[in-house]
Amino acid sequence: MRYKVRHLTTYEYQFEGSLSYNEAWLQPRNLPYQQVLKHQLTIDPLPNERSTRPDFFGNQVDYFSVQQKHKNFAIDSTSIIERSIPNYANSKYAGLSWENWRDELKKFHKDRIEIRQFCLPSPLIPYSDQLKEFALVSFQPGRDLLEALHALNHRIYKAFEYKQGFTTIATPLKKVIEARKGVCQDFAHVAISCLRTLGLPARYVSGYIETLPPEGADALVGSAASHAWFASFVPGIGWVDFDPTNNTLAKEQHITVAWGRDYTDVPPIKGVIFNSGPHELSVLVDVIKIK
Repeated sequence: MRYKVRHLTTYEYQFEGSLSYNEAWLQPRNLPYQQVLKHQLTIDPLPNERSTRPDFFGNQVDYFSVQQKHKNFAIDSTSIIERSIPNYANSKYAGLSWENWRDELKKFHKDRIEIRQFCLPSPLIPYSDQLKEFALVSFQPGRDLLEALHALNHRIYKAFEYKQGFTTIATPLKKVIEARKGVCQDFAHVAISCLRTLGLPARYVSGYIETLPPEGADALVGSAASHAWFASFVPGIGWVDFDPTNNTLAKEQHITVAWGRDYTDVPPIKGVIFNSGPHELSVLVDVIKIK
């Protein structure tokens, strides 16, 4: 399936800004099941400096600085993506318990270094005894790893209410757990903390979902905005992406942009603006099927 993805971010300042330094994680990744056919990032006003580099996790990061007075600032990312469903059916996964995989990860192996880093806590995702208890309902002794992951994904979907505006990027995970409310970013963080607390690897994935659903289907929650989900490594399959906001595996409607330990590694845009007075931020996201 082919998609056109547009992510437009605009800032309007009450007073003129003089300098702006930014980094953006807006370019989707090339993956076996996802090919970036075209990507264009337009910045207005034109930046004085601009460059692109891969970050630690292999995501493409655009750096740009505007060193002139401006009252409006727009970052417009457009991509054409060819996307298919990851083929897990042909994997070599024969089934193993989650405890066996957890114990195997404790043994040093050079091929598992990249996986093991995602077992550690991160700035926004601490280990949580409360979430360990929540997770153990799904991760019963001897239960199949993949089956337990599906169960955890489903239970987060059922137990947490999607509530826009209840949290911000600065809301502690503890508050999300207590209120059982949040958005896709929060639900991904909850799942990741559950898994890492059990000694299992989990990473944060940022991306998008198709804005217009297939005929006869309901729109996925989180469309018309940036989206987030989590992935866990399953031996014989690789990284498997789960979307707890929609109680599903990440399918062809999910466009992967970047991944890291948590949101702080891959925000769509972060930076510093030298300005006095308030500003208004607006974000428009469209993911439209074109073929």
